[in-house]
This record gives sequence, C-alpha cells and structure tokens, in this order.
Amino acid sequence: MMQSAWAGLALLAMLAACQPTADIAAPEKADLSKGVIRNKSTAPKDKAGECWATDTTPAVIETVSEQVEATPAKTDASGKVVTPATYATETHQRILRDRQSIHFRTPCPEDMTPEFVASVQRALKARGFYLSAVNGRLDRATRDAIRRFQEPLGLNSSILSLAGAKTLGLVRTELDEL
Repeated sequence: MMQSAWAGLALLAMLAACQPTADIAAPEKADLSKGVIRNKSTAPKDKAGECWATDTTPAVIETVSEQVEATPAKTDASGKVVTPATYATETHQRILRDRQSIHFRTPCPEDMTPEFVASVQRALKARGFYLSAVNGRLDRATRDAIRRFQEPLGLNSSILSLAGAKTLGLVRTELDEL
C-alpha cells in the first residue's frame, strides 16, 4: 500500500513537470527621462503637492587622438629607407551633446525628512549604489548614489526625482502610472 502511494506521488510529480508554464516577463526597466523637461529656462510652476527641481546635465565631449605623419620617410635610389617617417599625435575634441538645463518632479522639501532620506539610503544600499552608513542626511555620498542609480535610467542628476523615488518603492505610484 505504501509503495503504491509513493508511486502515485512520483507519477503526479512527473505529470506536473510536463505542464506548460506561464510566460512571466521581467518588469520593464524604468525610464526616468519621461518626465524631464529639457532646455526650458524656468521650471514649471509648482501646483499644490507638486514640486520641481532644476539641474544641469554635463556636456558629453569626445576626445580623439590620432597619429599623423609629420615628415615622410626618405628613401635612396634603390627604394631603401634612409630616414624613417616621423609621426605626431594630434588630439581633437568635439561636443557630442551640449550641457542642458533640465526640470523634473521631485519629492517636496517637507517630505525629505531624515527618516525619508534614511529610507532612500537603505533602498540604494540594497541595490548596491550606496556604500556608506545610513545616517538620514542628504550628503555627498547619498547624492552620488542617487546619480549612480538614476543615470542608467535616463536621468543624470544627483537630485532625487519623484520617478526615481517611485522606482525605489518609496513614494506612492498611482494605478494609471503602472
């Protein structure tokens, strides 16, 4: 009797393994650049419960160094190199993207309490962006971690955006934003 029960359980386990599984998609990567207003001189006016930050994204500059022939090689009548060519290094820079003024929604100043900042630090620490001790202060280490978190998501700023706070799970997200 016991042996048939084990055989039945084994058969049930094998049949369950044959069932198709539902395709579970990974959550989409957040795009923090969606709510950013670029190159407008002033931020939008704050409405009740809505706060905005202004920041400047740095220019992106490319530096290219290349070797160019300064003097050509000299050869004799038989074609043998008498004096080798000399080369010089020339360096050029070009701007790939100008610096920009950007405006984006942020948690309001009254919400940026030491307790909230400590929660930001813990959330960034859990994701490997914040390496210092949790202290509830919006210090350089915290701002650097905020930038490292937000930059790959499309916002190169050390000011915590409202979208960034939502992505960290620290601010309520409305159903229509999902």
